[in-house]
Amino acid sequence: MRKSLAAVAAIALLMPILVPSDALPQAKSGKGGVYEQLNLFGEAFERIRQDAVEPVGDGKLIETAITGMLSALDPHSAYMSEAEYKAMQRSSGEQLASIGLVLTLDSGQLKVVSPRDGSPAAEAGIKPGDLVFAIDKEPVFDLNLIEAQQKLRGPAGSEVALLLRRTGNSAPIDVKLTRVADKPQTVASRVEAGNIGYLRIAGFDEATQAALTTAMQQLRQQSGNKLIGLVIDLRNNPGGGFDAAVAAADAFIDKGDLTVVKGRKADSVKRIAATPGDIAKGLPVVALVNGGTAREAELVAGALQDNRRAVLLGTKTFGESSIESVVPLNGNGAIRLTTARFVTPAGRPIQGKGLEPDLTVAPLKLEKLAQGERRREADLRGALKNTDPVAGSDKAPARAPDRGAAPPAARAPTPAGAAAPTVATGDIGTVNDEQLGEALDVLRGLALSSGRSAAR
Repeated sequence: MRKSLAAVAAIALLMPILVPSDALPQAKSGKGGVYEQLNLFGEAFERIRQDAVEPVGDGKLIETAITGMLSALDPHSAYMSEAEYKAMQRSSGEQLASIGLVLTLDSGQLKVVSPRDGSPAAEAGIKPGDLVFAIDKEPVFDLNLIEAQQKLRGPAGSEVALLLRRTGNSAPIDVKLTRVADKPQTVASRVEAGNIGYLRIAGFDEATQAALTTAMQQLRQQSGNKLIGLVIDLRNNPGGGFDAAVAAADAFIDKGDLTVVKGRKADSVKRIAATPGDIAKGLPVVALVNGGTAREAELVAGALQDNRRAVLLGTKTFGESSIESVVPLNGNGAIRLTTARFVTPAGRPIQGKGLEPDLTVAPLKLEKLAQGERRREADLRGALKNTDPVAGSDKAPARAPDRGAAPPAARAPTPAGAAAPTVATGDIGTVNDEQLGEALDVLRGLALSSGRSAAR
């Protein structure tokens, strides 16, 4: 009943309160007359109040109608009651513990985008594409994203039980996780093969930019200042803070645009430009992406690709670039509304499309998960559609290699039977990581062709 009412009562009930009836303009003739439609809403609202087999309070009916209006827009817009809004504010201020699970809404079902690196969810083996059927034995079929996220938060040390369903598994999966208050580390680094830097970016927060600068300094020291290239790993990065992601992209791009933000109105386009400076000092870069590279991580990947700063290697990204705003409703809760979306600097749409890598490399297990079984943003019920005209291909235009990018190169065949990296766990970046191995080969090949023997 909750979502099926859609917008039956909200406008019809609120308009007479906010505006005196004698001040309302005459209803327009024709099907498009908004006040004629309000009369329809009002009639349905009164019929529900009088004839529904179970009585429904006016407040509950209004909340249900607002919830329905927002749920009909896209998977990310939602209504928060006053209690839910205050709970969200408390959780933001107190940083309540969580299990590190990023979710989306797919045809009314909660689906995992990705667990965060090192989180309880990652350690428990939860994977992208898993469906969440119950939280603490309570079905979640009627929850929106905000409600589900709030149920996953709680005091540090407390437990939460999940009932999951995984494609290919006939039996449901029961998982009990302990919430932790520690903020997950977003940046990790090490030197590969003595002269190639590896940077894992697992998310974006206020500390990410400084962590990237520190990591680059450490990579130079550990390699004896002999770096020949850099791998930036954005796989299964579910995003994070928008400003933090912009700062992360800016860290590697000396000049040019980082992203373009588009609102509803044509004059609301905002281009965000890079500031001078490149912490990698022009080193060739290969950025690893896959179907778990989502949201703000796609902003970074698109900026690197369009600015010819990196070659993207891996598989197609998730395809989500919506920006939500939380709008308080005068002591009556708040709404989370999708108010804008971002595109790449060259104007290529991300929403519902994702980014195509320059070099497609898909480990066998990961390819089945990301390409064959997992839905992307475009597949979600009510997903925002791209109406932007796009000239030519969705991929970035063909470009010649420049000082910051490794050129596309022939890659060695994927080793048969090699173990594929799993999601947001220690397997990413190990000796069994085929995509990382391919990235190292690309950088070695570029070093040989250019005669580069040491970093700047």
